[in-house]
Amino acid sequence: MIFNSAKEKYIFYNFPVILFSLIPFFLITGPFLSDLSVSLICLLFLTYCLKKKNFSYFKNKYFYFFLIFWGYLILNTIINNFNIDSLKISFFYFRYGVFVIAVATFLDVDNKFIKYFFYCIFICFTALILDGFYEYFVEAKGLQRVTSFFGEEKILGSYLSRLWPIFFGLSIFIFKQKKKLFLFFILIFILSEVLVFLSGERAAFFYINLSAIFVLLFSRKLLKLRLIILFLTALLLIIISFINPSAKERVIDRTLKQMNFVDKKTGEKNAIYIFSKEHTEIYKSAYKIFLDNKVLGAGVKNFRNLCANNERYNTHRDSCSNHPHNTYLQILSETGIVGFAFFIFILLYYLKYVLKHLRKRLSGKYYFTDFEICILSGIAIYLWPFVPTGNVFNNWINIVMILNLPFLLWSRKLINIKK
Repeated sequence: MIFNSAKEKYIFYNFPVILFSLIPFFLITGPFLSDLSVSLICLLFLTYCLKKKNFSYFKNKYFYFFLIFWGYLILNTIINNFNIDSLKISFFYFRYGVFVIAVATFLDVDNKFIKYFFYCIFICFTALILDGFYEYFVEAKGLQRVTSFFGEEKILGSYLSRLWPIFFGLSIFIFKQKKKLFLFFILIFILSEVLVFLSGERAAFFYINLSAIFVLLFSRKLLKLRLIILFLTALLLIIISFINPSAKERVIDRTLKQMNFVDKKTGEKNAIYIFSKEHTEIYKSAYKIFLDNKVLGAGVKNFRNLCANNERYNTHRDSCSNHPHNTYLQILSETGIVGFAFFIFILLYYLKYVLKHLRKRLSGKYYFTDFEICILSGIAIYLWPFVPTGNVFNNWINIVMILNLPFLLWSRKLINIKK
């Protein structure tokens, strides 16, 4: 990026960078400020490109793929169960692709602002940990789920588990050579996992452990440290489970009970549910909707309308919800085989490079850095099929998800920068 004046640099670089660095804080306040920041960053970046008549940043095979998917979402909405809400969601989905390219470009201009973004996450994590444990030990006295600043939203675990891979990756990138500081950030991770456990969010607890296992298996160094972290975290969780059985009951016992592995009265094995009977009923409805709309699906964010107003799908009191609670089934039921093909392509592309890294690791070499492994672990939690998920087209979830991508594009030099 080339700037002709200090004012121009502030408008098109400094201000967007400040907005990006504050997104971890904005996410705590809800979707509005974080979505506004993403939108402003996109508008300013597009304005800069128009002003300079330079669109080389978008000459990227990943962005081309995104454009095709975005075009499909709009076309799908127009020809399939057209409604204004679906059209708005599909049309403005464009901002996520532009946001990723914009932030990756800013990183290439000057990556020093990574520290500001990291410090914002660090402050947010520290504040949530302090407030969360105060709530647990003083206010709630271990009798209810910890929510901290999120209040009735009950997404504390979702926030920590989804931002942890970026937080840990950036701590490696910035402070790996400063052992004392790095160990302090390790402590933050351990406390974060305990807090996710106390939040009672079962999916979030699975996410943070999935990403931690991913890092444990694929990172190249710090094996002893990783094993120590694993041991200390497990020990803390066991201690808390004894101190507060209600947290263990919700996160572990209730999950096993809802999956219906064993009948408590007879001790006999029953039908196994996917996470819970309620989730299984929703998944059945989503699959039925897909079978009736195989090619194009029911339309973006149209699951709720179709399910609630059709007796074929609404066969059980738990059959319908706002969304299918599973990324794969939502893509299938709302965008059909065509949309699902895009998603599977992303999954296969991701697996290709993870396996490439694994092959090299077995021979003593590495394809990704530890920083990149952490970022990839943050993407892995969105691609894992066997766990309940949020709405694929929810703004808050999309923003948290795409925060990983600019760092990966920049680190792997996968953006086209015209100097």
